[in-house]
Amino acid sequence: MSFIFSVCNITAINPTTGEEVKAFNLLSKEGFIKAITTAQTNFTSLSALGMVLLCMMGVGLADRSGLFRTLLMNTATSKKKSAAGLIIFFLVFCVLADCAGGVGWVVLPPLGAMIWLSMGRNPLAGMFAGYATTASAFCANVLITSIDIMNLGYTQAAIDLLDPTFKLTATCNWYFSSVAAVLLVPTSYFVTTKFVEPRLGKYDPSYAEEGAIQPYNGATEAEKKALKSAGIAFAIYMAAIVILCVTGILADEEGSITSSASPLMKSMSLAIALMFGIPGAVFGRKSGKFKNFTDIANCLGESMASMGSYVAMFFFMAQFMCYFDWSNIGLIIAIAGANALSNSGLPILLIIIVFILFSAILNIPVGGVNTKLAVIAPIFVTMFMLLGYHPGMLLMAYRIGDACTNPITPSFAYFGMLLTVAQKYDKRAKFGTLFANMTPYCIASFFIMTTLFVIWFVFNIPFGPGVGVYLP
Repeated sequence: MSFIFSVCNITAINPTTGEEVKAFNLLSKEGFIKAITTAQTNFTSLSALGMVLLCMMGVGLADRSGLFRTLLMNTATSKKKSAAGLIIFFLVFCVLADCAGGVGWVVLPPLGAMIWLSMGRNPLAGMFAGYATTASAFCANVLITSIDIMNLGYTQAAIDLLDPTFKLTATCNWYFSSVAAVLLVPTSYFVTTKFVEPRLGKYDPSYAEEGAIQPYNGATEAEKKALKSAGIAFAIYMAAIVILCVTGILADEEGSITSSASPLMKSMSLAIALMFGIPGAVFGRKSGKFKNFTDIANCLGESMASMGSYVAMFFFMAQFMCYFDWSNIGLIIAIAGANALSNSGLPILLIIIVFILFSAILNIPVGGVNTKLAVIAPIFVTMFMLLGYHPGMLLMAYRIGDACTNPITPSFAYFGMLLTVAQKYDKRAKFGTLFANMTPYCIASFFIMTTLFVIWFVFNIPFGPGVGVYLP
């Protein structure tokens, strides 16, 4: 595609800089040299690799110590009638975990698999539910997350092109996002229980990796005591985090702990790893699983070994993501599509709905908020402001489209991680397995969120504090 775009001289004008965006021919001499000389840095420079491995060290320690298995099996066997409640609680946690960014995408899928397995259900269904719900929560959360702040930056930059005195805040979509979060949980529950689980069918443990599934005969006295000790360790750790936040040690220079610049957000991967790893180590020690530090070190080594296929896969995914970025194909398509939509002459509400669909489709090859919003915001924000519509309203429309196809976006590094975890429970799982079972979540999310947006637009309901459909 880069060769075709380059030869045909397919270009676009970047609305942010006013410069011409040309396709970079990856099949040229320069492209070949760039590919072979940057292969190592392409692989090691993407933050998702370190985030996944670090988080999985903590999760793996809690898993291999027996903590997860004992805790979840005890919950499932002692409260068999509360399966629906356990699933709903898990989905709520998935929505809230989005505030931790990519960390939630790493931790929730394996946890979901364990929860479903503890209830005697197909673990792939729990895994897919955890990933899809967390991924879709980019437009739905009762908390103000780093995504809100990031979106604000790109939108405000577009606003400044037209009116530098007009200021938007990170809470501009808070009302809508909170309601959307409430709707996302039953939507995910419905899709999981009515579509995904029936499609996957009864789980066959014979396809699982050796040691992935072990029989459970109830917790021993040592394990019950170890659970209490692990709970105490978890409480102490969380109390320490709260104290560090309250005293401002983990806050940025402005006193915020939720900004992307705060030490808390910068260290979130380590914080999550320790949140699972410390209770896991305590449980393993108290239950007799770990006799000394050598046992813990061996456990961590086994956890990393299980991620070997992901690391190998990530090398090739990293190359593709960098190649696609260098080619400028994503930028050219985004600009061309945005210009065509803005000049379509369709009714405003229909343009917004098509814009949501456009953002959803664009998200599949061009994952990540930065590239897309930085390019299309100057076009659409200024256009709608000139027509008298609030930029906060348009930002919410973009977020809906950007979120609903997150579960099937292959350019997210976490998508490869999901396949690695899925093959632990079913060696037959392939990328097609992920796409087929994630698509229902995407369709349901798009329909529910877009319908909610239309209601909000028609009745001019505030999207956030001081943010309506129209400019004040």
